[in-house]
Amino acid sequence: MSNPNRHAGEKLIATNKNARRLYEFIDVLEAGLVLMGSELKSLREGRVNFMDGYVRFQNHEAWLTGVHIAPYANAGMDPHEPTRERKLLLHHREIDKLQASAAQKGLTVVPVRLYFKNGRVKLEIALGKGKNVHDRRDDLKARDLDRDTQRQLADMKR
Repeated sequence: MSNPNRHAGEKLIATNKNARRLYEFIDVLEAGLVLMGSELKSLREGRVNFMDGYVRFQNHEAWLTGVHIAPYANAGMDPHEPTRERKLLLHHREIDKLQASAAQKGLTVVPVRLYFKNGRVKLEIALGKGKNVHDRRDDLKARDLDRDTQRQLADMKR
């Protein structure tokens, strides 16, 4: 049974809805992010897009790539670069495990959710295997079937 307070104390910034549609998740982890002050203020405004984001590994470090954090309007003379790579804060054993898994053919690490937890920005990342067209169609059929059964049950109760 899932914990109802699992997301208590968390303020959601953004979710990657496309990731759940395109990938089947094998493992999910929480990581911290190294950010600049103007990036943090942009995140508080919810100005982020990580549809094309992914995690890459270099020198036993994890880097978030392809995520666009819009420049903060009141940043002053030196705003941050919107699409720069951002370092992920993970334990070495987590990085090694993800790197070894991602090296397998067909597996990748994608960002799933971005949120504040106790005043700090956290990123939920997932090791995922890409779905093919048939898997996506099966998911759509199952979701439509479930929606129809829920609708019929609601009609029967009336």
